[in-house]
Amino acid sequence: MTTDAAATTPEAAKPGPRWLTIALAVLFGLFFAYDLFEALTNLFGAIELSDARNAFRVSQGLDPLAPPWVILAANVAAPVVAFAAAWWLGRKRRVGAQALLYLAGLAVVAAAALTFTALARTLL
Repeated sequence: MTTDAAATTPEAAKPGPRWLTIALAVLFGLFFAYDLFEALTNLFGAIELSDARNAFRVSQGLDPLAPPWVILAANVAAPVVAFAAAWWLGRKRRVGAQALLYLAGLAVVAAAALTFTALARTLL
């Protein structure tokens, strides 16, 4: 059984030009930053909604409800954690593999954000 010597050398797993990996990280970082901005907007919107509903509940003689802080915090942390994980896993890989890791991270963040938003809205 023969093996290809070129496939087992360190040059085969070379990540590519440094400027390209940095440009890729910055490009996808902007998408993750947009998801972070959405999560922060949802956080402040959920707090306002909770305050309005609690004011109504108090006016009706009911106890106020606390906002779902764990869900809101997870929604804010998801883009940061996903970007860091994609960067960490792809730091020594080729540019195409890095792009796929960033895309997978964005897909996970999008699915998690939809889930967290739906959960927060039902608990408010």
